[in-house]
Amino acid sequence: MKLLQAVLLVIITLSAGYAAPSKREFYEIKIYEIANADQEKLIDDYLKNAYLPALHRAGISKVGVFKPVESDTAYYGKRVYVLTPFTSLEQFSSLYETLSKDKQYIAAGKNYIDAPHTNAPYIRLQSIVLKAFSYMPQLEAPVLNGAKNERVYELRSYESHTEKIHKNKVHMFNEGGEVTLFKRLAFHAVFYGEVLAGSRMPNLMYMTSFDNQASRDEHWKTFANDPEWKKLSSMPEYQNNVSKINIYLLHPAEYSDI
Repeated sequence: MKLLQAVLLVIITLSAGYAAPSKREFYEIKIYEIANADQEKLIDDYLKNAYLPALHRAGISKVGVFKPVESDTAYYGKRVYVLTPFTSLEQFSSLYETLSKDKQYIAAGKNYIDAPHTNAPYIRLQSIVLKAFSYMPQLEAPVLNGAKNERVYELRSYESHTEKIHKNKVHMFNEGGEVTLFKRLAFHAVFYGEVLAGSRMPNLMYMTSFDNQASRDEHWKTFANDPEWKKLSSMPEYQNNVSKINIYLLHPAEYSDI
């Protein structure tokens, strides 16, 4: 009996000091392609006054809304990016039903929801679904010091030649140490995710954030010269695991939670 009690005491003691791993979130990145200022205003009004408040009521407190930095050389035209975290795919798949029952959302978003075909609020709407990396399982809203209108959020997309090669790049971020390296160098990552469904696959995406453009440029210069990165990027097992990189420099909308 005493032996059993001793064993139970050890188990309880060990359990008290053990932190269970956080459950990996899922993300949706919506990309609105818009043609003019009227569409942009309609999207902004909808997101600010209807969509984000409805998500907050549904328990999703941190939703990011971003627009391209106009001087970005990879600027592909007018877009609005919406980043939403979900605790599960079930929460994601039931969102439309949740919104359809929210009377405040329906009233506040009427101009967008009931827009006629002659005055559509966007040209096209793209949706990308991702699963968080194991080494950063949940979205983190960065703590930045710069003025909000000067902040730069960098969204990167790394495509790979095959699914197996894509998994190798994901491994490089997780077990290989890239996520840890970005953290050490204070890149203020918002999320890292494997693309589960999207127009360009296999693919991973991640977002880092900076006080301003100068800070962004300096961080990447430091990263490129870091001995740990030079060692990691030269490892034979991680060669040729990216076929294309897309870089999108964004700034947050004034009503963005992130």
